[in-house]
Amino acid sequence: MADTLDLFGEPLPSPKGKGSLKKQPLAERIRPETLEEFVGQEHLVGEGEFLRLALQRDEISSIILWGPPGTGKTTLARLISRYTNAEFISFSAVMSGVKDIREVMAVAKLSPKRTILFVDEIHRFNKAQQDAFLPYIEDGSIVLIGATTENPSFEVISPLLSRSRVLVLNSLTDEHIRAIITRAAQDRERGLGNEVARIDDDAVAALATFAGGDARRALNTLEQAAALAGKTEDGRVITVADVEKASQRRMLRYDRAGEEHYNIISAIHKSMRGSDPDAALYWFARMIEGGEDPLYIARRVVRFAAEDIGMADPRALEVTVAATDTYRFLGSPEGELAIAQAIVYCATAPKSNSVYMAYKEARRDARTKGELPVPMHIRNAPTGLMKDLGYGKGYRYDHDYEGGYSGQEHLPDALAGKTYYRPGPFGYEKTVAERLEWWAERKRQIRGQESEPRENT
Repeated sequence: MADTLDLFGEPLPSPKGKGSLKKQPLAERIRPETLEEFVGQEHLVGEGEFLRLALQRDEISSIILWGPPGTGKTTLARLISRYTNAEFISFSAVMSGVKDIREVMAVAKLSPKRTILFVDEIHRFNKAQQDAFLPYIEDGSIVLIGATTENPSFEVISPLLSRSRVLVLNSLTDEHIRAIITRAAQDRERGLGNEVARIDDDAVAALATFAGGDARRALNTLEQAAALAGKTEDGRVITVADVEKASQRRMLRYDRAGEEHYNIISAIHKSMRGSDPDAALYWFARMIEGGEDPLYIARRVVRFAAEDIGMADPRALEVTVAATDTYRFLGSPEGELAIAQAIVYCATAPKSNSVYMAYKEARRDARTKGELPVPMHIRNAPTGLMKDLGYGKGYRYDHDYEGGYSGQEHLPDALAGKTYYRPGPFGYEKTVAERLEWWAERKRQIRGQESEPRENT
């Protein structure tokens, strides 16, 4: 077999500790050995991107790899060990303590080469354990690479964060997962190519959906499906039924990139608009069970809060944004409950599209009426010249008037008196409507005459 070349065209050393391939799980056997085999995270390892450039220059500094499971954190760390001229030490935060850290540091200090220390699940280390790394990072004994599925802002101590660069790994797309599955099924040396004759397209699609962006989950399920698949003269043929048996779940008909995707997200939106929490929850569950990214749904729920609830219940926006943040913090499946709560809140909240319609109308005027000038009395007047030109002349400071309202006009002359926002009769908008009516009546009272300002006290 030809030598594997590095980023400079030189042969890479053989992977260490591979052992007998037959004894290793498929996800371990098929793990990429070069950047060219690595799938996904193009924003980090693509041509001209940060991590590829750092490897080309052999200038790796301490980094935290943050991303969901199965997105390539451990693989990237191992690739870094192959592409850099450094000693590479790896251990898991689950199995190690401060004593282990100090023993590793003692070895690193004696090494004539740089030492890269890879800590998997670094968020599982407590503050004291994380503190133990600091002096060795500062004196250059080690370059730390930490991997975590949790938000480093909450789980990694500030001194470590300030000495590291956080690289965010994204969930793999269906296209990425399909490429990984196809390669694993066809590879005769490290994959299933010697035993699998074919994997049906529907089975590949089902695996990609079930994986939910997690390559390890996809490969583990593929391996189990291959063991269940029926044999032919040419080898095993993996079908959707085999994937369903391997994953212990029925693959719902749901194409994340096709018509069903848009049909169901539309069903969620319209169920919330129709004040039907039960239907909204069902369609949400359908999308989750079909493998949809929960953050996609969360973004749609935030949009709904602004578009269909608006000022009828301003808290809806707070609830939906909080649900999105909660999911980012907890992940699946716990974080999905926060999104479900936001969906129920929105479905049962009073509805109003008044802000949505008002903004559309204001945008239409902004596009079609030309660049109407700002009235002189509300222009900014920071210089004497501008004041001499009339900027700010006649401006009424509302707090100096009865009720904190002067009744002055703020729209351009061509739009004076125009109404965009018309509050609905429900929820908080009922209060807003009463307030607007009071201001309108006050304006009618002072129209055409100057109101006497209150004396400042």
